[in-house]
Amino acid sequence: MQPSKTDLTSPVFTVKEVSDYLKVHQSTIYRLLKRGSIPGWKLGSDWRFNKNEIDRWIAEQTARATE
Repeated sequence: MQPSKTDLTSPVFTVKEVSDYLKVHQSTIYRLLKRGSIPGWKLGSDWRFNKNEIDRWIAEQTARATE
């Protein structure tokens, strides 16, 4: 069995994948989720993130920072 690899080409991310994509620690993602600051949804007990929504969120954050 091969070790699991982060697939950043998938349209749906896990917490680990979105943290790798954003280059932040997983605890940062959980903190953003708790605040309702990052778009995501629960699938059972796990969080999932749509890549397009994350890209849109990044653009919004960038625009806000440059205002």
